[in-house]
Amino acid sequence: MTRLLRAPVAIAAPAMLAAVVAIVPLVYLFDASLSRGVENAIREIFLARTATLVLRTLLLTFIVTVACAVVGTINAWLVVRSSLPLRPMWLMLLAMPLAIPTYLSAFAWVSWIPTMSGFLGASIVLTLASYPYVMLPVAAMLRGADPMLEDVARSLGASAPSALIRVTLRQIAPAIWAGSLLVALYVVSDFGAVAAMRLETFTWVIYGAYRAGFNPTRAATLALVLVAMALLLIVLERHFRSRVTQRLGAGTARSTVRRTTLTLVAPALVVALTSIGFGIGVPLVSSIRWTREASATTDWSAVFTTIMSSFWIGFLTGLATLLLALPVGILIARFKGRLADVTEGAVFVTHSLPGIVVALSVVYLGINLVRPLYQQVPLLVFGQVIIFLPLVVGAVRTSIEQSRLALEDVSRSLGVSRMATVFRVTIPLAIPGIAAGGALAVLGAMKELPTTLILRPTEVETLATSIWKYSVVSDFGAVGPYAVSLMLLAALPTALLSHVAVVKVAR
Repeated sequence: MTRLLRAPVAIAAPAMLAAVVAIVPLVYLFDASLSRGVENAIREIFLARTATLVLRTLLLTFIVTVACAVVGTINAWLVVRSSLPLRPMWLMLLAMPLAIPTYLSAFAWVSWIPTMSGFLGASIVLTLASYPYVMLPVAAMLRGADPMLEDVARSLGASAPSALIRVTLRQIAPAIWAGSLLVALYVVSDFGAVAAMRLETFTWVIYGAYRAGFNPTRAATLALVLVAMALLLIVLERHFRSRVTQRLGAGTARSTVRRTTLTLVAPALVVALTSIGFGIGVPLVSSIRWTREASATTDWSAVFTTIMSSFWIGFLTGLATLLLALPVGILIARFKGRLADVTEGAVFVTHSLPGIVVALSVVYLGINLVRPLYQQVPLLVFGQVIIFLPLVVGAVRTSIEQSRLALEDVSRSLGVSRMATVFRVTIPLAIPGIAAGGALAVLGAMKELPTTLILRPTEVETLATSIWKYSVVSDFGAVGPYAVSLMLLAALPTALLSHVAVVKVAR
């Protein structure tokens, strides 16, 4: 719920700072795209090869998004509503693909099936990596939705599958749409999977143009097309989020688990086992096999140093992103108005930009404004903050929106100031979602590849850069220790995300 109130300066000022940080890549993109004139940029947009890229990217996005919506919804229903034993364990396992970067999954599949590449390979890898973005919000909404509506439908003669489709799916439709839109944004900005599978989409072509160095204008223009796609997706997300209806008050707590028949559980269990087996089984088994093959020649001290570098950079990114995202989330969730709308749009519009574009935007900023920080850790953290700020803002905003506004009203009625209420009531109530947002930033920073490749100090290696360095030359034996370390290191924030996903929505 939002209010038509003027936001306090202590919230509005840092929120505006976050918006300025988020639009740094756009300043660079417009400058580079228009460097040869508006006519050249328009001509580039309407070229036949650009249209081919648009269609291929949209088709990949559509297929992966639909597949993730189906797989993620089925898995969410299995771990929340079915009578399957050990459901929390299943949820954690099903969320683990978030801990595995797409480039690692892609290389694992290629090493297992060398002929796998192109559109089919990228579709499979991206679906297996992205379905948790649908599963987690759907699981959260299923946990908060009233299960008695389904029971009423059954009592009126509806079969279990009919009640599930006609009642439960309608209840969780907003979460399915929100998760699907997040998947779509992720797919159009992905670099690792399409690069490993040699599929020419926007990100791969942009990377090639920047790497060649002879046509940065074309790369910037293509990136602006991605921004236009992001704007469209933001409009859709706002539309469907505005239609969400939530239960008023805490209500009476009811068990969400329902006795389910084998005809419903068996197909869902097959989907879950397939998701786990292919989503984490293939990269995990491949990484372990690679590690065993190279254990005698591995420099374990270098691996340990790389682990510490990855964790430290991830921690700094998570902390910085959370500090910027918190005022933005509070502003959007609690204060309605033009400032909230503009800030939200500025933060989310860059979400579809590939990491390579964000990285080169920050290079442009570093060289021209803060040259002493170029190829230093602070500039690397700054670039990663831009990438993960929308995700953390989304987590913070959702958590604050789900907390009870009446408790804040009680605090204000007792004479507590608005800012004191924010720190003493609003933030403590939203701690689970805030922690999940921070974990999401840490997890993403440890996996992030193109930004780290370009902005890291020359003497610093991370797990992501080490995996990429050895994978591109097919030295999978050397990849193994770094791949296993990254999955183990990323498992903790992933487990936190899966736990928060099933915290009760209504308090």
